[in-house]
Amino acid sequence: MGSLNYGDLVLLIDSKDRRYLLTLEVDKEFHTHSGYLSHNDLVKSKEGEQVKLSSGKTYLLVRPTMSDVILKMPRAAQIIYPKDIGHILLAADIFPGVKVLESGIGSGALSIAMIRAGAQIFGYEVREDFANRAEKNVVNFLGKGALLNYQILIKDIYEGIDHSDFERVVLDLPEPWKTVPHLPACMVPGGILVAYTPSITQATRLRESLNSTDFVMQETFEVSRRTWHIEGQAVRPEHRMVGHTGFITQARFVGSS
Repeated sequence: MGSLNYGDLVLLIDSKDRRYLLTLEVDKEFHTHSGYLSHNDLVKSKEGEQVKLSSGKTYLLVRPTMSDVILKMPRAAQIIYPKDIGHILLAADIFPGVKVLESGIGSGALSIAMIRAGAQIFGYEVREDFANRAEKNVVNFLGKGALLNYQILIKDIYEGIDHSDFERVVLDLPEPWKTVPHLPACMVPGGILVAYTPSITQATRLRESLNSTDFVMQETFEVSRRTWHIEGQAVRPEHRMVGHTGFITQARFVGSS
């Protein structure tokens, strides 16, 4: 269990598994219906301890995982859920040093995951407010040093791509098929395209646009996550599950840039 410092992100969890994400600040207080506690006292605590609020109730204190941050961070747009992000990283084969073109930055959830995996990201985002929010979320979770591997341009990718030699292209766009004519000139042979789309209609249109191109090994899939209730001999699926959230389409570029 490690010591905490001001500026650290921490997660407080109550007895009903309600979770509160906060950044530790000097003289600041955390307030809920259950009472309050001082950030100064939290800094003196250690990860894994039960911390006591003014009411006497206790919360578990831990550092947040990336999934916790993604689900709780400020959003400028709908996020991609952690269950999908993990599969996107695998489908795109993200590794340290890989050069990625990302478009449809949103709140930066996918950016955080790829940067943490070692990617160098060039982002194309048409909305400056989304870009600013994403950059702030990246810094809050990964620190300012992460910006060395993160550059966002305020640009409409549908109108063209100014950079080249990308090993991976990762898209979260309403009309990803509009990028297909621009991709051969910016991707290296063997590069991987991955696109996230909420509807099967979008995925189908993207696949149609990839036909008769140098993109092969095309595949579209979705990810479901179902947790189980296990208590003694009572074993059953939970009543609620995170079902459909979107479709992931991947393809391999085998042309020449």
